[in-house]
Amino acid sequence: MHRPSPMPCVIDVEASGFGRGSYPIEIGYVLGDGRAVCMLVQPSPGWTHWDRAAEQVHGIERTLLYSHGRRAAEVAATLNRDLAGCTVYCDGWAHDYAWIAALFEEAALSPAFKLESAAQLLDEARRPLLHECQRRARAELGLARHRASSDARALQCALAALIEPA
Repeated sequence: MHRPSPMPCVIDVEASGFGRGSYPIEIGYVLGDGRAVCMLVQPSPGWTHWDRAAEQVHGIERTLLYSHGRRAAEVAATLNRDLAGCTVYCDGWAHDYAWIAALFEEAALSPAFKLESAAQLLDEARRPLLHECQRRARAELGLARHRASSDARALQCALAALIEPA
């Protein structure tokens, strides 16, 4: 009997903005079995950068992070517990890598997982289809909010559709 392989584990990070001084404010991931986790990250004292344009995209107010966010050490420990030994895929590797590195540096921990670009899972013919497949997955799943767990779920669904043999 053929059993389908688990879907790739994926992660998405929402941030305070882009570029120097930005930091993670929400991390969402979906495990290979489909279980999703999403956590708001409370800004550490040195994390002061805030870009209103980024807030317009993700819709997360800074005050929400202080009232409902978890400290960097707690978020990093949860990531390590859930993702230990896994290769985790993202669609914005350069930004996500920097933000996850900032989180782990603040927590004084090292990641117990490997972060890779989702594009590595796709051949050259399928890579250009990823963003359109994500858009379709968002529509099919009814994901209206641009939030980390929703974006991770859409990425996982898009990858599953593109990786499956034709």
